[in-house]
Amino acid sequence: MRILYVSDLDGTLLRSDGKTSAYTNRVINELCKKGMLFSYATARSYLTAAKVTRGLNAKFPIITYNGAVILQNDTYEVIAQNTFSHEEKKDILDELLRHGIYPIVYTYIEGKEKFLYHINKCNYATTEFLLTRKGDIRDTPVKSDNALGFGDVFYFSCIDKYENLEPLYKHFKEKYHCIFQKEYYSGEQWLEIIPKNISKASAILQLKEYWKIERIVAFGDGMNDIEMFEIADESYAVENAVDELKAIATGIIESNDSDGVAKWLYNRF
Repeated sequence: MRILYVSDLDGTLLRSDGKTSAYTNRVINELCKKGMLFSYATARSYLTAAKVTRGLNAKFPIITYNGAVILQNDTYEVIAQNTFSHEEKKDILDELLRHGIYPIVYTYIEGKEKFLYHINKCNYATTEFLLTRKGDIRDTPVKSDNALGFGDVFYFSCIDKYENLEPLYKHFKEKYHCIFQKEYYSGEQWLEIIPKNISKASAILQLKEYWKIERIVAFGDGMNDIEMFEIADESYAVENAVDELKAIATGIIESNDSDGVAKWLYNRF
């Protein structure tokens, strides 16, 4: 039976220090050499995911931006990408700016991935986040509202107060796929917007078709892993997961800081 094992990244495969451990890297690399079909699914880009999974060198597809882009782990060749239409990106930008929310906009310009932001209008929380991306080759500050819509846009990230973002979440959630939650490390409130019907779950189903998979086993910790658990044949929440995810899981495994996913794979594959 062809089984795909797919894990969330932050809070699940990564330890609390924001990295995969040497043990996790070794186990997954060795099991992939023996034929295990593996992937991870994350809201991160491929560049930031590559930094925190350094040492995880096995060849497998990775699901990034909550399912908007699928790439090959060893080469970063794009397997699939899903973008907004011109009308959709205009609709989102117009509404965000009308409410005084200046997003980070992820886009492809002439085939190259960039993230755009208005250099003069970012709030404190957004600026603090951007400082963690200093030196990133995708970093593209702009000086006008219109420039935020350049290229083939596939992801919007908004960082602001809960009360400022909640009305926008309610406005957009029926039209697009929205993730509204506190960021794992900083505790800041985020609203992330991607094309409708695009999610970690939809990307996993794309891989299921691509690899002719018969069974899916998923691992996660957060609310944004619920859809992934719902389409999996087996699902395991790490011990540090939110209660809502534990309630629908097949079982509970050791925490991210105890390398729960890698230990489960080592014992069960």
